[in-house]
Amino acid sequence: MEVKVGKKIFNGIAIGKIKFYAKAENKVVRTKISDTDAEYARYEAARDKAIEQLNMLYEKALIEVGEANAEIFNVHVMLLEDDDYNESVQNIITTQWVNAEYATAATGDNFAEMFANMDDEYFRARSADIKDITERVVTILCGGTENNDMGDEPVIIVAEDLAPSETVQLDKSKLLAFVTRLGSANSHTAILARTMGIPALVGVEIDEEWNGKAGIVDGYEGKFLVDPDMDTLEGYFKKKAHDDEQKKLLQELKGKENITKNGQKINLYANIGSPNDLISVMENDAGGIGLFRSEFLYLESTTYPTEEEQFEAYKKVVETMGGKKVIIRTLDIGADKQIEYFELDKEDNPALGYRAIRICLTRPDIFRTQLRALFRASAYGNLAIMYPMIISVKEVRQIKEISKSVREELKAEGIEVGNVEEGIMIETPAAAVMSDELAKEVDFFSIGTNDLTQYTLAIDRQNAKLDSFYDAHHPAVLRLIQMVTENAHKAGIWSGICGELGADTELTETFLKMGLDELSVSPGCILPVRKVVREVE
Repeated sequence: MEVKVGKKIFNGIAIGKIKFYAKAENKVVRTKISDTDAEYARYEAARDKAIEQLNMLYEKALIEVGEANAEIFNVHVMLLEDDDYNESVQNIITTQWVNAEYATAATGDNFAEMFANMDDEYFRARSADIKDITERVVTILCGGTENNDMGDEPVIIVAEDLAPSETVQLDKSKLLAFVTRLGSANSHTAILARTMGIPALVGVEIDEEWNGKAGIVDGYEGKFLVDPDMDTLEGYFKKKAHDDEQKKLLQELKGKENITKNGQKINLYANIGSPNDLISVMENDAGGIGLFRSEFLYLESTTYPTEEEQFEAYKKVVETMGGKKVIIRTLDIGADKQIEYFELDKEDNPALGYRAIRICLTRPDIFRTQLRALFRASAYGNLAIMYPMIISVKEVRQIKEISKSVREELKAEGIEVGNVEEGIMIETPAAAVMSDELAKEVDFFSIGTNDLTQYTLAIDRQNAKLDSFYDAHHPAVLRLIQMVTENAHKAGIWSGICGELGADTELTETFLKMGLDELSVSPGCILPVRKVVREVE
């Protein structure tokens, strides 16, 4: 038996036969051609067929994983329609008198390398997308087909890497789990795995010799066991049965209160990234939405979303939630979320730079457009607004002035505005330390523990080399959460957590003792946290 360790992407246990997923190899040979126009026409036909395939993949992904995750295929279409990419292929064909396969592969290599060497993280990530679209076009030119035959029985897919397009095309009825050597916890493929609820590991040293052997993926401990002995298999069959039973029991908690044995109640809300996540919110019986990340509208657009586009998205969510609270965070881009059309300057320390509320306060046209859409949507349900990356009372007062102006503007136009709570995210040590003063200015606090931990410990949470130093349970972080909650209650406002720490069931009892009023977590974590809450004495 071999035991390999990787980075876990999604919890769960899978037991089954291993299928090694190898990409169809296209051997590109450089050959001389005599008709450059005809050769470029070959390329255009292959490119158009690739775009047709990607549009079909988008429709398939839309049904299986939602609009936000399907958007990657629209990005791939845009890359294939890019003038620079196409002109490069044409230039190589016409100046070197070579075949379309070679010109496409060379263009893909050149562009992928160029993107990989860029300083901006967003553009570096596009390198993998360039490779994916190039491989697709070359495969068509070579007369090949996509490799998605998984056989007749459910399998554990093992691969060097999986492109988003490959992940979506896999037959989900036959997919138990997947394990890859490459990839990261934040890759598109990892996000798709979480959305589909598939146990997955990345960063595992793999071997083609495993093909056809039995395997076990332990998504809880980040282990991949190859050719396990009978005792190990029996043990994992029991673990899986227990895991399945626990998931079944969690379903019985639907409709139950989030209340401890001694009568203490806490609100359990969901974090979502787009309106398409509402199905998961309903399925997991969330009491409301504690964090709706509005930046999806900006990330999925090629230009600034209009007031009307934003209004329709926000309205859909508040209407669907039927009177339950929906807390929408205003635009939070910058740092690891870059948008090309915002034309943000490159920064040496983007996590400490021009981001979130700092962009909104210095570009009021963007901010006012979003606020108008939010206040208009507030007439259709229970909508609250929260502002990210606050560090001072001065900022909050600036926000309140703009907010008041927008409300008055809408009322003057005869547009109805609901009763909107306005709160702030506590993500910086500055905001935590000043929370007694900030509490006098707002209706609620929502503690963003991801950034609060990063800034308190002075550790970049994107840097894998610092994982061993990163401690979300650090006493300094917990003290700040306690301080913020106490200051909120002294001022008569409520305090919650909307960061990843809220779903950490090892801390649920601690948070209850602190007196937190709300925990907002990923939809799939609602019932596990509810279970722990109801077991606390």
